[in-house]
Amino acid sequence: MSAPGTRHRILLVTGMSGAGKSTALQVLEDMGWEAIDNFPLRLLPSLVETGSDTHGPVAIGFDSRTRGFVPAEVIAQAEALAAREDVELSTLFIDCSAAELERRYNETRRPHPMARERPVAGGIKAERELLEPLRSWAQVLIDTSTFGGNQLQQVVREQFASEEARPMTVTVSSFGFSRGMPPLADLLFDMRFIDNPHWVPELRELTGLDAPVAAHIEADPSFAPAFARISETLLELLPRYAAQDRSYLNIAFGCTGGRHRSVYSAEAAAEVLRKAGFSPTVIHRNLGDRPADPIERS
Repeated sequence: MSAPGTRHRILLVTGMSGAGKSTALQVLEDMGWEAIDNFPLRLLPSLVETGSDTHGPVAIGFDSRTRGFVPAEVIAQAEALAAREDVELSTLFIDCSAAELERRYNETRRPHPMARERPVAGGIKAERELLEPLRSWAQVLIDTSTFGGNQLQQVVREQFASEEARPMTVTVSSFGFSRGMPPLADLLFDMRFIDNPHWVPELRELTGLDAPVAAHIEADPSFAPAFARISETLLELLPRYAAQDRSYLNIAFGCTGGRHRSVYSAEAAAEVLRKAGFSPTVIHRNLGDRPADPIERS
């Protein structure tokens, strides 16, 4: 049972086949919703009763293929549920023009669920007539007829984002080029233009976490202006990545061995991001490796 005072946030998602319901549910799931497709609507009350206040909002997808699908009964069940004090229920209908739906089905060559032995256009017409009560009843209507690319994703995020939506996970790492490139870097900065502390005997055994190495790097006249531009780039790009609903972003700083310049730069960049409101995780891949002259070529 749910804790007293808990309100279950439920979003019912339906619409024309091929209009983008599956995409909408996927975006909601990425935003932290529990997404369930083709859920038997008669079980909605049971879902609420067995819910927990530790669960996030729930998005339930259904359409003409869902068992027991009768629009009038769906509306009646939903309205009865919405009348409860412990439920916050909203509805979304994904629509699309018949011409665009027909084009999509012809392009993918998938059968329309209501076409059976008739042409795609006939199935679309029959489904539209069946779903019209739900379309008129829905609180939010999104028409994807002219949408391209990820426009539907953006609209869903704008409509249903909440304070509980997952923030983008940012990782800042350091690595050595001589020990292999990182496989998952989205943004990579090569710091080998800075004078290499490895060739300073008293700095060789130290790392970019040590103050003498930091002072050596900062003393290089090329570091400050270059790092300022890197910081500006990160502060400009990260909000844009977040707006595209990126779940993860990996930022990598490389130097030759991965122990001095890249480590210091990664730590400095992470601090810039923290001051801007991000919470980066910092990983130093080669920090524990032994210094070696053959590796430190530059």
